[in-house]
Amino acid sequence: MIRQCAEERLRSVGRMIRSAAWPAGATAVDVDALTAAAGRTGSAPADRLALARAVAATTPPLTAGTAGRVFVTLAAVAAVDVALARTVEPHLDALGILAQARVAAPAGSTWGVFAAEASGVRLTAMPAADGSVLLEGTKPWCSLASSLSHALVTAHVGDARQLFAVDLRQDGVTPHDEAWVARGMPDVPSGPVDFDGVSASAVGGPGWYLTRPGFAWGGIAVAACWWGGAVGLARVLRAHAGARPDAELLHVALGGVVADLADAEDALADAAARIDVRPTDAPAAPDVDWALLAQTVRSRVRRAVDAVRTRTVGAVGPGPLTSDPAVAARVADLELYVLQDHGDRDLARIGRMVLERGGVAW
Repeated sequence: MIRQCAEERLRSVGRMIRSAAWPAGATAVDVDALTAAAGRTGSAPADRLALARAVAATTPPLTAGTAGRVFVTLAAVAAVDVALARTVEPHLDALGILAQARVAAPAGSTWGVFAAEASGVRLTAMPAADGSVLLEGTKPWCSLASSLSHALVTAHVGDARQLFAVDLRQDGVTPHDEAWVARGMPDVPSGPVDFDGVSASAVGGPGWYLTRPGFAWGGIAVAACWWGGAVGLARVLRAHAGARPDAELLHVALGGVVADLADAEDALADAAARIDVRPTDAPAAPDVDWALLAQTVRSRVRRAVDAVRTRTVGAVGPGPLTSDPAVAARVADLELYVLQDHGDRDLARIGRMVLERGGVAW
């Protein structure tokens, strides 16, 4: 309740987007309504998943023509509660993937997307005698696995990886929430899950999930959550600067944050416009390298978010981090969330892509 009340004080009035690059769909998002709904949500997984279902009921799947709307929706939620956005984003992502694959989601279901890999663990899909598929092994980084009803899970099929839909309420599914000891997003446990002969159904063929343009678009949607989370932190800084009009260093920090957030927003808005410029039934645009675009946007947003966090924490000092649960949680949640970007390793990936296939004007 303390966190919820504190977050309510950070609510914005009016829309949060300013970039002229946003496609028309972005302006259709009712930011005020989302802000109010997110501010009333409790921190329990069930509360957050209820909001995820509500948002999904009014938000179209991410595809060509809807990117601006989806990105702004996620950012608006993250501006109120980073952990809430971390719950909403994979649910929307999964529903979009299922829609693209023409697979219906059960009514009232809640979804995650478990596609990470880690050394020492492996999930394998094996054919069963009756023609079904059984999952065997361990999947790392499975957010909210003990609270969700379903998930989309990548598993190894020979040398390829394939996506499968799985009911997490089956026997043989063992989440390990106890492995999650993070101080950031403690209410969104993301430990490993063991699968012991668990029935699953294929969603697309081998490699489909990772090679479709929507995989890159989903990565940009995560970056929209990072940006929204940083907007919420910037509101803390603005409040402090407004309360101390003679504190020049607070004004310097606020000015830097304004520029950082504008850079991140422009990156997201441009990406949304590139996605939305095509008819929804058109094939992937041959002149857009979606993997390169997504990684570049994610790296740009990550840089901006890190800068906002550093400027804000340095300017406001330790007081809010030690006395305001909402601010302390936001800083910790956001710091952990952006680690989905791998920093210099992802910059190296951009460099390799450019050397192998171009993609820059210069």
